[in-house]
Amino acid sequence: AMALCRTAALGGHVDVCRSCGFERPAYNSCRNRHCPKCQALRQEKWIAARTERLLPVRHFHVVFTLPSELRALGQCYPRELFGALFSAASETLLELGQSRLHARLGITMVLHTWTRELRFHPHLHALVTAGGLASDGSRWVPSSTKCLFPVEVMGALLRGKMMAALRALHTRGAFASFE
Repeated sequence: AMALCRTAALGGHVDVCRSCGFERPAYNSCRNRHCPKCQALRQEKWIAARTERLLPVRHFHVVFTLPSELRALGQCYPRELFGALFSAASETLLELGQSRLHARLGITMVLHTWTRELRFHPHLHALVTAGGLASDGSRWVPSSTKCLFPVEVMGALLRGKMMAALRALHTRGAFASFE
């Protein structure tokens, strides 16, 4: 249905301007919740609702991508693998906030599993405050204005946390049928 979205195959109607008589065909949508064409308005409304909840502070957009080598495992065990990714990413950000800024960051994370071209590409989007509340709660501690933390540092810490989570899942037998 998504391949036929907004084409003549799904039918349609003609929009006509009552003032000038201009006509143009308007084709029906597939209304599939995964369709990028149909969900554009819903996506904009969702973004607007999330924007209203943002704190009035600068923030960074950070993306954590599941390595391509783990995608097959993610398709077989999505709950386990994506749970591990959420935990590793949030722990990475919170730990770096504590160790480098001595502050607690604000984080909102969203999992995306597909690209707009509908290719399986699991990744987390994180909106992270550009600073945080001091450990003693007394003040706001700003981060650098250029970057939240060095990418290499975040990557190394995330890899370590993700590997530890995968080892723990393996030890528990979570991937038994995959081997």
